Amino acid sequence: MNELRHSDKELMKLLKVDSRTLGLFKKIRADTMKEAQAMAKRKNGRIKVLGISGSARDEFDTAQEASNSEELLKRCLGHCRELGAQTELIPLRKYDIRYCKACYSTTNTQCHFPCTCYPKGPQGDDMTNKLYGKLCDADVVLFATPVNNFKISTLMATFIDRCISMDGSLKPANPRAPKDRELNIRHMKFIELTADNEVPGSGLLRRFLGKVAGIIVTGHEEGATMAISNLFMTLNHFGMMFPPFNNMYAMASVCNSTDKDKPLVLGPCYEEDVKLLAENVMTAAKIVRHRDCTEWKYDYKSN
Repeated sequence: MNELRHSDKELMKLLKVDSRTLGLFKKIRADTMKEAQAMAKRKNGRIKVLGISGSARDEFDTAQEASNSEELLKRCLGHCRELGAQTELIPLRKYDIRYCKACYSTTNTQCHFPCTCYPKGPQGDDMTNKLYGKLCDADVVLFATPVNNFKISTLMATFIDRCISMDGSLKPANPRAPKDRELNIRHMKFIELTADNEVPGSGLLRRFLGKVAGIIVTGHEEGATMAISNLFMTLNHFGMMFPPFNNMYAMASVCNSTDKDKPLVLGPCYEEDVKLLAENVMTAAKIVRHRDCTEWKYDYKSN
């Protein structure tokens, strides 16, 4: 059922807009419903696994040592390839990702997909120009981060913040003035009046729906569970799938100096965990790609 609950005349009165502006809102609604239909189609071909590394460490930089979390991520991607997946590693430190400006806190429709704070093209960054597309194409996304001060890394936090653009955001009502606050508030009120939770795409659209998540965390001491919990809460509300045993943490010991960490974290103790994580996310991906991801229910009027 795609019919609106209100007539055009009623909507124009309630929203205090003219017919042209109402037409813009209705056009975005129609386009988003088409996007939701495309998301719902069964995927064919190899499962695509994207590995997101949030480590700042690099053997060619000041740390003079490669990242432990990234090494475990590489091993996990390798196991996924053995299981038939197409994989890609994204070391966030090698990408230009600018900070989120939290437009959604003004009104949901002040934040757009793709992000209009850093629009596609010369004014954009790698998140807009490169990474949104890769995320949309992925079946599985593996998130690997070290523990930094009892939390995920700064690089990972910035990346996750910018993923909010994929979590419900729509096209701007006015592409020439995407941050027109009053227009966007009216657009959000239009969504509140017309969104139907039984019609995918009739409101805000979560583009992570049906994608499988995996988490790898490494650290010298405490903080792994807090880092995993932080990612779990966020990614779950993005709409990602969490199969059983989809996360692992590899810890060293505060009793040893940090230069002793690598043999412990990358040793045989955690190799089986990496392999099992790969098997679990691949099993989940095979299951969910044969389901309509838009069957999962959420409130289309909020993110």
